[in-house]
Amino acid sequence: MQPPADAIERAAQLSDALHAHGHRYYVLDAPTVPDAEYDRLFSALQALERAYPSLKTADSPTQRVGASPLTSFAQVTHQVPMLSIRTETDTSAEGAKAFDLRIRKELDIPPDAPPVDYAVELKFDGLAMSLRYEEGVLVCAATRGDGAVGEDVTANIRTVGQVPLRLPPGAPSVLEVRGEIYMARPDFERLNERQLQAGQKLFANPRNAAAGTVRQLDSGIASSRPLRFFAYSLALMQGRDVPPPARTHYDSLERLRGWGFPVCAWTRVVSGADGLVHFHNDVNAARDTLGFDIDGVVYKVNALELQRQLGFVSREPRWAVAHKYPAQEALTTVEGIDIQVGRTGKLTPVAKLSPVFVGGVTVTNATLHNEDEARRKDVRVGDTVVVRRAGDVIPEIVSIVPERRPSGAEAFLMPRQCPVCHSVALRFEDEADYRCTGGLVCGAQRKEAITHFASRKAMDIEGLGDKLVELLVDTNRVKDLSDLYRLRAEDLARLPRMAEKSAQNVIHALEASKQAQLPRFLFGLGIRHVGEATAKALVRHFGGLDAIMDAPEEALLAVDDVGPVVALSLRTFFDQPSQRDMVRQLRELGLHWQESEPQASRESLALNGLTLVLTGTLPTLSRDEAKALLEAQGAKVAGSVSKKTSYVVAGAEAGSKLEKAQALGVAVLDEAGLMALLAGNP
Repeated sequence: MQPPADAIERAAQLSDALHAHGHRYYVLDAPTVPDAEYDRLFSALQALERAYPSLKTADSPTQRVGASPLTSFAQVTHQVPMLSIRTETDTSAEGAKAFDLRIRKELDIPPDAPPVDYAVELKFDGLAMSLRYEEGVLVCAATRGDGAVGEDVTANIRTVGQVPLRLPPGAPSVLEVRGEIYMARPDFERLNERQLQAGQKLFANPRNAAAGTVRQLDSGIASSRPLRFFAYSLALMQGRDVPPPARTHYDSLERLRGWGFPVCAWTRVVSGADGLVHFHNDVNAARDTLGFDIDGVVYKVNALELQRQLGFVSREPRWAVAHKYPAQEALTTVEGIDIQVGRTGKLTPVAKLSPVFVGGVTVTNATLHNEDEARRKDVRVGDTVVVRRAGDVIPEIVSIVPERRPSGAEAFLMPRQCPVCHSVALRFEDEADYRCTGGLVCGAQRKEAITHFASRKAMDIEGLGDKLVELLVDTNRVKDLSDLYRLRAEDLARLPRMAEKSAQNVIHALEASKQAQLPRFLFGLGIRHVGEATAKALVRHFGGLDAIMDAPEEALLAVDDVGPVVALSLRTFFDQPSQRDMVRQLRELGLHWQESEPQASRESLALNGLTLVLTGTLPTLSRDEAKALLEAQGAKVAGSVSKKTSYVVAGAEAGSKLEKAQALGVAVLDEAGLMALLAGNP
């Protein structure tokens, strides 16, 4: 059916608008309309093309979503061969100097002559691509192949947002552009996550993912994968509107940029060997922050006349070279899998590797992060693996080589006990890591556990900071919490930089901490998921420590602020004899606290359901004292003011919280008003 004139005009308008929005989004990274508006225009064009199929053209924005699957790729003969360039094997800065020296020698440039200008670029780790445009429309996208003949992958490349489907007016009627199809690292990670969730094969690296996507026979699959494109050379201009020849390679790239092609921002012009060296070093320093993979840089003589003088040798241009960096990936063998226990109890599987030089260092270990990651990659002892180390990043295993797996290699299983203290290792709901529940009795966690126990919000042992704790543990004076209360002043005074008075002050602080508040002691034990508020809620509910230690999970779940995860954590902690023994020893050494009758529920408390905010300095009460009084009556003390705030208690020098309360109409109390509220007379 022949479309009416208004449909033709509307389709053209929609197509022009979508091309413009797409260029701003994919190439300039500066969109001017929300995604919803783009989708609306796109849907309108799709509807017109469904109604009038003749409106669907090769350069239509709708072609980015893919076409019907192909049975195979057609062969394409490159009008201009896609030649490879020589690789400089010296990965140090000397390789850049050697290239400059060769160029000057080939051109017979004397030593005292001005330096040669070079166009310098990144060497993208992707798939080389040739794009051919006729009358401003993309008609063919082809792989390099053998340099003379490649594969026609046009249907797939049309789905790449950064590849122009239509060129602006003024572009040559025939244009061939060379560039690189690649996949950014964040996009690659998201793709592999989708593959994992769908139970499909994972890609080893972004280059493999890009290459596999380009060679999909179903362009619908290609359209669902996030490919990107950089242009790096102008191969051919013919026909009408051919501009005067460019003088330099960089000028030709600027022309491509003007016709809507993305050119990498790192592309620039430098002078002489020093310029090449600086560029090589600058890129190396920034390599891990680029967001996409490279395996080196490329140097090209910038003046096109000099390129013609230099010519080619063995189908490689004399005027260009690829200068690589040390490999960031290498093959090695897994000799074992150890479990490391961190300061907070996290269990991390670490592959022990046959030593291999990669990323500029010899690597013997690679983290497997957690059980899920180890199973996803299916790393086993004896496997041959690909190890990656980028910059200062911890080495990791990228993939295994399945065909080299020895027979009988067993799948990895995370141990259910801590290898240091043999306490139970638990993985809580919605967490990826197993953690040792030993806490206070685990040697790997000893420093962290003691520092937490002594902290201000726990036992508040002044002077017992992380540096002193480290000294005490490293000198074997303190092996667990009970040893703290066996310390003598003379023990501390023998430590480096510890004066007699300072030592005595720490002993006094330890002695004072024996008169503990039970919520602080409970919080200080470092039970996972038991914070200050939860510790207070437990004490209010049960009244005493023994009742908390003996409470079954069902009883724990009856406490406000305690859910299944917290209940399991509490029960696991107190079910271990070593933890109970620690509490027993601390009690025998004099730690005691006031206990009370259990309160069955928070609902019976006078201020239950009220939320208060404290601000400024009160005349007689500290912030912590006021908070404790309020929480003892069932109130919640919040850190910020909202419409849900019941009262704001304001003292001297109250600031923005008071202003916000006044703006929202929240009632404001002084210290007298607070005491009246606590007494039941608000």
